[in-house]
Amino acid sequence: MTNAMLLGGLRTPVAKRGGGLAGQHAADLLGKLMRATLESVGVDAVDVNEVIVGCVTATGDQANNIGRTAWLAAGLPYSVPAATVNAKCGSSQHAAHLGAALIASGAAEVIVCAGVEHMTRHPLGQDVSTGMGDLYPAAYLDRYEATTQGEAAERIARKWNLNRHSCDEIAVASQERAAAAATRGRFKREILEVDDCHADEGPRLSTLESLAKLRPVFAPDGVLTAGNSSQISDGASCIVIVSERFAADHGLQPLAVLEHQCVVGVDPVLKLTGPIPATTTILGRADLKLADIDTFEVNEAFASVLGAWINELQVPLDKVNVNGGAIALGHPVGATGTRLLLTAAHELRESGTHRALVTMCCGGGLGTATILRAVA
Repeated sequence: MTNAMLLGGLRTPVAKRGGGLAGQHAADLLGKLMRATLESVGVDAVDVNEVIVGCVTATGDQANNIGRTAWLAAGLPYSVPAATVNAKCGSSQHAAHLGAALIASGAAEVIVCAGVEHMTRHPLGQDVSTGMGDLYPAAYLDRYEATTQGEAAERIARKWNLNRHSCDEIAVASQERAAAAATRGRFKREILEVDDCHADEGPRLSTLESLAKLRPVFAPDGVLTAGNSSQISDGASCIVIVSERFAADHGLQPLAVLEHQCVVGVDPVLKLTGPIPATTTILGRADLKLADIDTFEVNEAFASVLGAWINELQVPLDKVNVNGGAIALGHPVGATGTRLLLTAAHELRESGTHRALVTMCCGGGLGTATILRAVA
């Protein structure tokens, strides 16, 4: 077994729905990003053993194995294979898990792991439309109630006694931290400018007073609004994972080691509680405690998801999403996993700390988690 190293990466700005990336073809957006990422980390495309891409809504210009299409559209060598995976919101994080496993096993030396989602053109659920068959067979519905993401998020809020004020507090923290990070140039090293889209479009001034004026979205008496839920977004992200030997042989300095990883299954009715058991599972496998983790990235699909995780694990909010999360920055679902890994790796280097944990809830009742360890 060899260490899988997160060498580096890039991402596009996260654009609002209908914003600065709305006119981009998803494969062009991802392909340009992959080419630029390889140039930024000093890896020749011919040395890449495989490309693994996460994408959730595989329809239209995101269908037909977009990882392969994007690679070829960028003029990169056709001899390099590519696959596209779907683990819902955890898709690109799971792509990184698969890449790290290939490297740790000795089956590969260099893997490009990426994600893309163009939610302006392909909103969630577009790939399940009239005439395409029922989403759930009778055998599934005999066992489980079919709930939407919003319904599940509201049920989580009720189960963990999260009121509107506590959810809005999480949202304000996300917005303030994202704005502060952008002001100090925290994301510049991550972002590849795309045409006139130079920076994340999501952060906006939010206060408890302004958020209190918004109406609940998913239930008349609910606590979740457009202000404390993740933004619908367009974007792509890409990282390069290499073996420790490849990095040493080529004089490359990785950002972090992908030290541990896991994917768990949870109740598909509540469906978004995955970060809780994913965190406890990965810490148990790694023989680590919460106190051994210096910074946490817990994807803010909805404020209640993060609130439940905090209540269950008793982690202080000031250690979580220190540069803002998806409520402020947006959530192009297939791309968020590798974006979070990249942001967390840079945070370790920026803060001089040792370990980060990245965890996400995923549709269908899944949870992903990765522990990154800083490179000395």
